[in-house]
Amino acid sequence: MKQMKKVLIINASVRKERSYSRKLSQLFIENWTLKHPQDVFTYREVGTDSIPGIDESWIAGAFIKPAERTEANQVALKLSNELVKELKENDIYVVATPMYNWSIPSGLKAYIDQIMRINETWRFRSGIPDGDYVGLLENKRLFILSSRGDRGYGENEKNEHMNFQTTYLKFIFGNMGVKDVSVFSLDNEEFGGEIFENAKREIFKAISAIN
Repeated sequence: MKQMKKVLIINASVRKERSYSRKLSQLFIENWTLKHPQDVFTYREVGTDSIPGIDESWIAGAFIKPAERTEANQVALKLSNELVKELKENDIYVVATPMYNWSIPSGLKAYIDQIMRINETWRFRSGIPDGDYVGLLENKRLFILSSRGDRGYGENEKNEHMNFQTTYLKFIFGNMGVKDVSVFSLDNEEFGGEIFENAKREIFKAISAIN
């Protein structure tokens, strides 16, 4: 019997019914449930729910030793602690995000700022700033489901240098220790018509084949 896994679904689009990244995450959920009925899902909304940006009080709390944190420090880190705990408890992450201005939505960036926690999700190898980062999220798997208006953002394609979406997410989660990463991108949304329909058929087929 397969061991139960915990799957964290992170939706980042500010759109709801019209969001194609949400359609991709829903397709993932349906496919995963059929193949892994014992697994359980947790949902984290960062697109339509407000994720506050970090501020001076957050930084003051995050960069001191836990034993030295005041009550005010703990209050400032309350949501961040919840989000980090959520990451640690789940085995599989699914980040569904559109490309906004060649990057990610502001809500997803705010979420990342909340979870990039020194000595919680990453640390310096030597214990002091040394440029050598060690990720602390071990044995995790990440699926990035992206939607984009244009095309050519993949490796060795003409717009690769403009892709600050999936490349950034791979880098960030990699620094937190997540090395098993799969990317599925639905391109050509702005083109519409048969070009987009073909793109949808291809990516829906690819997601349906995920095991």
